[in-house]
Amino acid sequence: MAKARDLPPLWLIRHGQTEWNLQGRLQGRGDSPLTAMGRAQARGLGPLARGLPGIRLTSPAGRARDTARLIFGTDIPADPRLAEICVGGFAGLCEDDLRARHPAVFAGGPLDWYDRCPGGEGFAALELRCRDLLAGLDGPAVLVTHGITLRMIRALAMGHGVTQGGPVIQGAVHHISHEREAVLHPPGFSA
Repeated sequence: MAKARDLPPLWLIRHGQTEWNLQGRLQGRGDSPLTAMGRAQARGLGPLARGLPGIRLTSPAGRARDTARLIFGTDIPADPRLAEICVGGFAGLCEDDLRARHPAVFAGGPLDWYDRCPGGEGFAALELRCRDLLAGLDGPAVLVTHGITLRMIRALAMGHGVTQGGPVIQGAVHHISHEREAVLHPPGFSA
């Protein structure tokens, strides 16, 4: 992979809100449908994202593909390297319940537990597939993905750790170029 400052411009989009997001359930490689708000978030990004230059790719997960379809008005190619980090046996379970039942897993930094999910993928494997994706880009790219995968791509493109940087926002576009990030909101955006 090229040095972070030499990567082409990236426009990163997290899928719209899902039923499981609303319920506080971990999705990982699991999937749940977009909520009415999630569909509105995706449609709201259309005018902002449709004119962006570069290739367009989405995660193969239904929530990301549905978001991309609502943004662009058509299907775009799916790339498995954009899938969300696998949370193994925690998929579909409520995070609050898991934190109460497994305090040792959730000890440490706010994202450290992703490396301790039973049967999960972990950050090292996620980093490898995100590096592979970025190494294959020969120009600007618009990527529709997930919260943790977006954080990893952002970290690699900005040359810092996955826990650094601001929040990953649904209904916005994270633009990264030359190790700088700007968060673009459509008109009338509300979080």
